[in-house]
Amino acid sequence: MQKDIYDRIIGFLQGASWAIVLIGAYFTFKFTISFGLPFGVFFTSLYIIFTLFLILLLDAFSVNKEKLRELKKQTKLLNNLTYKH
Repeated sequence: MQKDIYDRIIGFLQGASWAIVLIGAYFTFKFTISFGLPFGVFFTSLYIIFTLFLILLLDAFSVNKEKLRELKKQTKLLNNLTYKH
């Protein structure tokens, strides 16, 4: 199945986002550990939660695009059935 450019961009951004989560969590922890372990864990957790929320937004775009595609197929089928009767 051929993917359009929108699907490729969303897929790339999802992969890049996971890399940003992992690398960013490492650096966030590395820079905040000097203030104490609880502080470092807290800010790293906040960073991970925020970036995972952004990944969910990207996934929502992908799901909505697929939903729109399916609705267009259903509309086309319903129009064909209407014209036959």
